[in-house]
Amino acid sequence: MQHQSEVEAADALKQAYQKIRSEISNVIVGQDEVVKFVLISIFSNGHCLLVGVPGLAKTLLVQTVSEVLDLDFNRIQFTPDLMPSDIIGSEILGEDRNFKFIPGPVFSNIILADEINRTPPKTQAALLEAMQEKAVTAAGVTHKLAKPFFVLATQNPIEQEGTYPLPEAQLDRFMFKVSLNYPSFKEELDIVKNTTGSLNQSVKKVLNAEQIIYFQQLVRNIPVTDNVLEYAVRLVAKTRPDGELAAPNVKRLLNWGAGPRASQFLILGAKCHAVINGKYSPDIEDLQAVAKPILSHRIVRSYHAEAEGLSTDDIIEQLF
Repeated sequence: MQHQSEVEAADALKQAYQKIRSEISNVIVGQDEVVKFVLISIFSNGHCLLVGVPGLAKTLLVQTVSEVLDLDFNRIQFTPDLMPSDIIGSEILGEDRNFKFIPGPVFSNIILADEINRTPPKTQAALLEAMQEKAVTAAGVTHKLAKPFFVLATQNPIEQEGTYPLPEAQLDRFMFKVSLNYPSFKEELDIVKNTTGSLNQSVKKVLNAEQIIYFQQLVRNIPVTDNVLEYAVRLVAKTRPDGELAAPNVKRLLNWGAGPRASQFLILGAKCHAVINGKYSPDIEDLQAVAKPILSHRIVRSYHAEAEGLSTDDIIEQLF
């Protein structure tokens, strides 16, 4: 995939993004923000956590994205009895009396980790290692995962019985945490019309694995001005209650702030957000557009904030 210049390549990414959006909208009604953040995290080589009640098409969205992007797709349904070897694979004794490695479902381009908080920490850790290292270790041997590799995990916010919430350090591996809301009346009407008849919507393939890897590299090459870099780092520093740059109300509203990974993801997300909106370098607006889903799972509210009914998004907005 060759382009004359990076400007031309950036235009190609913008067009590809718009095509992907229109293909996905043939199957998924509404959820524009969610689709946008899922695609930004793919092009930024990050992972995404979707939080929403059942029936909001989380699984369908991931399947549709993998079809449009011509990528291998595997779904892992997390349950309390799932073992790490059920995800990464295991060594078995072959007919030739030698051990051989049988790869698990994690050896795929897009992984849907359905209800990731339903499985014990040991199994969660196996997936999170794969997300971080882009490789898995079995019987002392390291096996590289396919590129691109992207995990979309889902969580159900209502049933907390028998669940194992992800610790903060593991939530930090996800670039975005995106909340899905109920569809509007008109959207729900469209959903019911589209899904209760005999019409089957299909999607066309837009990009393949090689093109996605090319665009991921392009996003990293996009230049960023010093003032945007400083704004990103300052925004993250403002969330740390005991930091020197802490905003005055943060000491009261937050117990814990975001780490350096948040600053890195802010810049990567802003770069990608700029390109898909036809810009060749990100500005402060692009940073603010991606800040909430990047910071919301990296800060911990104090009881003051909870008592005042302030959500993490409200606090992040105050920091702008």
